[in-house]
Amino acid sequence: MTQSLTAKAVRGGLLAAAATLLLGATPARAAVHEPAPGSWLYLTVTRGDARHGDPHGTLLLCDPPQGHGKAAEACADLERVGGDISRLRTVDTFCPMIYAPVTVHARGEWNGRPVEYRETFANGCAMSSRTGSVFALDA
Repeated sequence: MTQSLTAKAVRGGLLAAAATLLLGATPARAAVHEPAPGSWLYLTVTRGDARHGDPHGTLLLCDPPQGHGKAAEACADLERVGGDISRLRTVDTFCPMIYAPVTVHARGEWNGRPVEYRETFANGCAMSSRTGSVFALDA
């Protein structure tokens, strides 16, 4: 009887040792997180002649929204159009007929897709009515 108890104890110890070796021998799997597709844009607004103006720019991040005073609103607007700035709805606004050109430029990516947008507007009012909060960098 003592022999069989000892044999069982040895077998149990060997099984425990083997399990420990197996668990210790396999490398721990680190949680690999693929970076989520980005939604960010570097936005610039240039007043006057686009070649010689002083561009004002900022980085708009959308996860979480940050970058300028209306980042949450800009990200929501962009989300509605899938990041395609040219598809933003124009807001009916009465703008003065003063020619003071404003050129906007957006470069970055939206949900992993590249974004490149550039347009010149007659003035800041026309820019705001066409692009909403996206280029509201002074806010």
